[in-house]
Amino acid sequence: MHLRDCAGGVVFHEENVFLFKNEKNEWVMPKGLIKNGENPQDAALRRVFEETGITAEIVEHAGQTYYEFYSITRQMPVCNRIAWYVMKTGSEEFRVSEPDKYTDGGFFPILDAIERITYSQDKSLLVNSYRKYCRITGRLPKY
Repeated sequence: MHLRDCAGGVVFHEENVFLFKNEKNEWVMPKGLIKNGENPQDAALRRVFEETGITAEIVEHAGQTYYEFYSITRQMPVCNRIAWYVMKTGSEEFRVSEPDKYTDGGFFPILDAIERITYSQDKSLLVNSYRKYCRITGRLPKY
């Protein structure tokens, strides 16, 4: 099995969180590969910006997720190990920079985002990240 290290962001603007829909109709958060010599925090900020045009800042580590798939190109199973970070941004402006990969996106209220997100481990990550975000920013959770 081939292991790939990735990083991503759970990006909040006030009470909303950013999600986008990929080509498989899955609602996900921005993430991508860590380049050689890059630290996970820099990779997460870079991937969020590259995929969404959002300039964000990291407020706390969110956790890790793992997922496996079979790579037709490599002809072997691949495991993505993703380091996630709670992020905040001062604007809801974004752009989907890879329209062949992502068909829709936006900032959604937390309860709407939890309903939309496709994978259960990402739902858990979002809920825990929202708790951390509320604690750090002094907000009262909306659920």
